Amino acid sequence: MDHIEWGSLPFGYQKTDYNVRSYFREGEWGKLEISSSEFVSVHMAATGLHYGQQAFEGLKAYMGKDGKVRLFRWEENAKRMQDSANGIMMAVPPSELFKEAVFNAVRLNKDYIPPYGTGASLYIRPLLFGSGARVGVKPADEYLFLVFVSPVGPYFKEGFNPVSIMVSREYDRAAPKGTGKYKVGGNYAASLKIGEIAHHEGFASVLFLDANEKKYIDEAGPANFFAIKGNSYITPLSESILPSITNKSLMTLAEDMGLKVERRKIAIEELSEFDEVGACGTAAVISPIRRIADVENGTEWNYCLDGKAGEKSSQLYHRLIDIQYGDAEDKFGWTTVVDL
Repeated sequence: MDHIEWGSLPFGYQKTDYNVRSYFREGEWGKLEISSSEFVSVHMAATGLHYGQQAFEGLKAYMGKDGKVRLFRWEENAKRMQDSANGIMMAVPPSELFKEAVFNAVRLNKDYIPPYGTGASLYIRPLLFGSGARVGVKPADEYLFLVFVSPVGPYFKEGFNPVSIMVSREYDRAAPKGTGKYKVGGNYAASLKIGEIAHHEGFASVLFLDANEKKYIDEAGPANFFAIKGNSYITPLSESILPSITNKSLMTLAEDMGLKVERRKIAIEELSEFDEVGACGTAAVISPIRRIADVENGTEWNYCLDGKAGEKSSQLYHRLIDIQYGDAEDKFGWTTVVDL
């Protein structure tokens, strides 16, 4: 793909050659279909349009220096989509169907996998939604599962450089006992308005507090929050937080580095006690945070005073991406080579 400037790719959609699809009809999943169309035909009364029966995933394929293409923990993405499907009463794609769709989408679009050393990767988007028609509020009887891919650069334009984020007190991402732990579109829709406000004010993202008491840290916009305090890796424990596969992996790496891992409620006042803070997820991997502003309360916390990511955040970031690209031993069995 000579027309693609791999090193300057944004994190956005770019047309590729094929996507793959499977329909759930009459109680069973159909065989995978290959499509070159970017569009789907959807009934105007589909539950995915009216009642939010929709879930998605995000994972990446990485080209290694050895010429091998690796997927990172795809099984965890399959499990999370299955949890999301169960959570909002959708047909559940079996792991084998999920795997076949993801691997085929990568193979069919292998020319779009960014070369090693460009800092880019092939983003993979599995999508599931209710395609069956309903007027009353109840689950659909038909569903569409599809996977498309797009080459992408860093999620935040700053890359692995520290960003500023803003505390949200007026807006919530998800309610306790709600859908916050599922990767469904409604959670992201709820974050759009405050996200745009934050961007307008010069912030990269938003730090959400718990919707019940506004005392504890929940999500960091589209990513999980983590902090380093001394020899501890600390991340929030909440029913309304998406279970990040990246965060799960970082916790394992932190323990392997000799850090103590704490998953617990984090009061916002604790921000003054942390040595390093960051956001983590598939898209950003790790985005170090240099400033958190609680605008409504007139409070601000500053980190990365030398303008660089903290030492332990940097170590975790490089250990993780080295495994993803095949530059380090994968002793945890997280990567799977795609036979192209």
